[in-house]
Amino acid sequence: MILKDYHMHTTYCDGTASAEEMVQEAVRRGLTEIGFSGHSHTAFDESYCMSEEQTEQYRQELLELRERYADRISIKIGLEMDRYSDADPSQFDYCVGSVHYIRVPEKGTGGVPAGCLPYEGFIYIPIDETPEILRAAADAYFDGDLIALAAHFFDTAAEVCASTGCSIIGHFDLVTKFNEGGGLFDESDPRYIAAWQRAVDQLLQEGVPFEINTGAISKGYRTEPYPAKNIRDYIRQQGGRFILSSDSHRTDTLCYGFEEYEAEV
Repeated sequence: MILKDYHMHTTYCDGTASAEEMVQEAVRRGLTEIGFSGHSHTAFDESYCMSEEQTEQYRQELLELRERYADRISIKIGLEMDRYSDADPSQFDYCVGSVHYIRVPEKGTGGVPAGCLPYEGFIYIPIDETPEILRAAADAYFDGDLIALAAHFFDTAAEVCASTGCSIIGHFDLVTKFNEGGGLFDESDPRYIAAWQRAVDQLLQEGVPFEINTGAISKGYRTEPYPAKNIRDYIRQQGGRFILSSDSHRTDTLCYGFEEYEAEV
């Protein structure tokens, strides 16, 4: 059993447990090392992430917990850095580079679809909020073509290492969160496959591991982790590496489902 987990959230951002509660649960389960990855600041959407002040409070508390629990567990202090985050990761041990938004230029006329966020000349489209937001954004900005929206997502994902300096690539195909059973688009579409392959090929040049992220399974959105098996197979065939991550937002999902996928890392 893999006894390390480097993707977890607390009440400093959108988690439901305190940092110490997460540490205590990790100790109870016998984990040897954990890494906290609080959502870094995004100026255009502060609803889910840490402010600059909260980020420093988070770092200081984790430094204290690291010292207090040093004889029981190793604690890494990280961030989950969105592609469009404005945070400085230099004070942290590592970061998970992720894409939670795509952006398009703001139009001079017409309304902004509900859930999309105008900011400094761009519209930021949240990828993992609701399927209704994705459909409305596709109608407004991609001529109703959800494959085109997904391709734009992967073009953005291809930039995540360069933009964040991450040491782990987070939930690579998050755009499929609401696509179980093909409810939004066909993942066998050649355009979709070409888009994610381009992004994988670009990211593989950075030598950074992709996470096998079980978070959407624990939340009931998917029956397999990010990325999908065909993507994982391609990454592996091209020499890529993986790390298991639970993307846990509460204590009971630490290391969720690791036993099923640990043979892949």
